Amino acid sequence: MSAENSAATPLPLLAGVTIVDLSRVLAGPFATMTLANLGARVIKVEIPGTGDDSRAFGPFAGGKSLYFSAINCNKESIALNLREAPDRAIFESILEKADIVVENYRPGTMEKLGYGWDVLHARYPHLIYGAASGFGDSGPYSRRAAYDMVVQGMGGIISMTGYPGGKPTRVGISIGDITAGLYLAIGLNGALFRRTLTGLGSKIDIAMLDCQAAIMEDAITSCAKTGEVPGPHGTRHPSIAPFQAFLASDGYIIIAAGNDHLFALMAGALDEPGLTADPRFATNDLRHQNIDALEQEMEKALSKNTVAHWLDALNAAGVPCGPINDIAGMIADPQVNARNMVVTVQDPVAGEIRVAGNPVKVVGLAEPATFAPPPELDEHRAKIVAEFAPLAAGDLAGKSPS
Repeated sequence: MSAENSAATPLPLLAGVTIVDLSRVLAGPFATMTLANLGARVIKVEIPGTGDDSRAFGPFAGGKSLYFSAINCNKESIALNLREAPDRAIFESILEKADIVVENYRPGTMEKLGYGWDVLHARYPHLIYGAASGFGDSGPYSRRAAYDMVVQGMGGIISMTGYPGGKPTRVGISIGDITAGLYLAIGLNGALFRRTLTGLGSKIDIAMLDCQAAIMEDAITSCAKTGEVPGPHGTRHPSIAPFQAFLASDGYIIIAAGNDHLFALMAGALDEPGLTADPRFATNDLRHQNIDALEQEMEKALSKNTVAHWLDALNAAGVPCGPINDIAGMIADPQVNARNMVVTVQDPVAGEIRVAGNPVKVVGLAEPATFAPPPELDEHRAKIVAEFAPLAAGDLAGKSPS
């Protein structure tokens, strides 16, 4: 019999897990946001006076950073100076009861503060340690600084993005940080499970460059075996056709007919039976070899009507397709809204803001209609000190460290 009473309201997946979050900007905060959305309690430990670097990133609403707000809902904040004894005592009292500590400093920084993995594991053997950095704890680049753009360039993704012959093009989001945050969240969940078996915490060492290598799909395997170096293809897929954006009479439409059956259905929806009879397009390999000719024939057919018309026709035929939404279009999309993927948050400083929802849906567990607003710097100091360091509460609660 499960310990969770089936008649009671189901608990979030990470209910009861407490995370001490020393990270800032994106990779670490994205990981802790993901875990907070799964029910973990996240306590941000921030630098007194300035806090998370991203608090200074625009745009702003009511003086509050929307960048910071997008990544830090459902978290608490306390400002601690880890070089001062009173704040170190509070920090260590929190660690005593916490499950996970997360940081994304350059390797060696936590050791200088006296809170490296070896020290923490000896003192708090239950504690799980999550670290995200540009290059990880080992290797010749370990102590180098890095930002998202650096690892996008080094990891190969920029070389595969954009159009042939064009200038290097950054992926539109900070995919170097975000993938590191996702892999960190995966590793921390694995460490929580391992702890149920051993009682011991683990250190999860995530390098942003490693994560860029990990998401290269088949590019590593293909390049290493064939010697052919992948390059940019615009919206085209490197090995499947048709699988790209095509121009209709009033704009672009994505069509992804990934096998011969879908290609035949697509030809019928476009009222172009000659496409399937054309020997150049008889198989996916042939379609890929003759992709320029295929694009020309398809756009000739698509030019006869609008994107909306073709979306209706292709969806009715069961062919994967879609519009190219801008962000405003995505926010307004009925499917996105039906899945609660844009959440409205009432922030006392910024007013009403909208943030991304939780993509991890748990059957039988109702999602919250809103999130707790992103915290003000040191907002939860009195509460946290009273809970974790009650002996210090009388002297320190309500006081910001110098």
